[in-house]
Amino acid sequence: MPFGWGIVSTGKHPDIKIAPAMAAADGGELVGVYSRDQHRAEAFAQKHDARAAYSQLGDLLKDSRVDGVFVSSPNALHAEHVVQAAEAGKHVLCEKPMATTIADAVRMLQACRRAGVTLGMAFNLRQHPAYIRARELVAAGTLGRIVLAQAQWAFGVRGRDGSPSRTPLTQWWDTPELIGGASTMMGTGVHSVDLLRFVLGAEVDEITAVTDGQTVARPLEQLACLTLRFGNGTLGQVVASRLLPDSRNDFRVYGITGLIAGHHSMWEARTGRFEITSDTVNETADYPEALLPNYVAEIEDFQRAVASSGQPAATGLDGLRVVEVTLAMIESARTRRSVKIERVEP
Repeated sequence: MPFGWGIVSTGKHPDIKIAPAMAAADGGELVGVYSRDQHRAEAFAQKHDARAAYSQLGDLLKDSRVDGVFVSSPNALHAEHVVQAAEAGKHVLCEKPMATTIADAVRMLQACRRAGVTLGMAFNLRQHPAYIRARELVAAGTLGRIVLAQAQWAFGVRGRDGSPSRTPLTQWWDTPELIGGASTMMGTGVHSVDLLRFVLGAEVDEITAVTDGQTVARPLEQLACLTLRFGNGTLGQVVASRLLPDSRNDFRVYGITGLIAGHHSMWEARTGRFEITSDTVNETADYPEALLPNYVAEIEDFQRAVASSGQPAATGLDGLRVVEVTLAMIESARTRRSVKIERVEP
């Protein structure tokens, strides 16, 4: 039987990426969708060939055909929706960021553990073959000791100095309480931080953040520059912004004996030119821009994890670790000092 999916919230992201990825993935089907607006739910369901549309989350979760849900609601609602899904016995793939507080992230992990359901995080860059290869080479010691890792995911529109205009479905992005106290960090910065964690196989111990926000006058930043210290001694740099229309969005890992360079590779589409130069391995790979492959792989990876009682590529614990870094970033930007990460064991 195919894995029955439900989608919680019918915004732009699930409309353009997640529902089409579910349709393209092997082994699953979109059964039901939930929106607070019944007409919107029905329109979304009709567009993406879902069997049912609901305006009450409880009704979606009561649908016996739904095996798991993709949660793409506003950030501050993730915890509530994930806990409800877990208590209904549904597996959960949650959009990033996992939550806006550590307490909520822990609550989500504990609820899924109690219910015996799988919890995964939608860090889709982990599905890019080049980053999987980079992780393998770093773990094998091909580059020697890793001293610096960098990721920049930024964009913008020439002539526009500020956040983009919002539709009714995306206005919550400009509400600090709903988005979680940070803007571009929540949009792309969390992906970059998780990707560095993934490739390096290490956790962030300390962060220094400089942003153009996190003040009373401007609570949400549009440009964030982060310096990270990983537990293995590697230093990291992350840039996230909506004010850089000509950003190259590159990725770099520098080792004592080699370099992994991704050109224009930090993006939601699977794309980029990757060059690996080292004493023992020299490779080049090009990935034509394609929007869906990382998302399709993410859906199939989660389905396999459920079927095998295993773990998805990005787990709930990965989500918690990035929440810890994100909250430390907000504190560092606000107080203008370095912040050490205190990791929680849920």
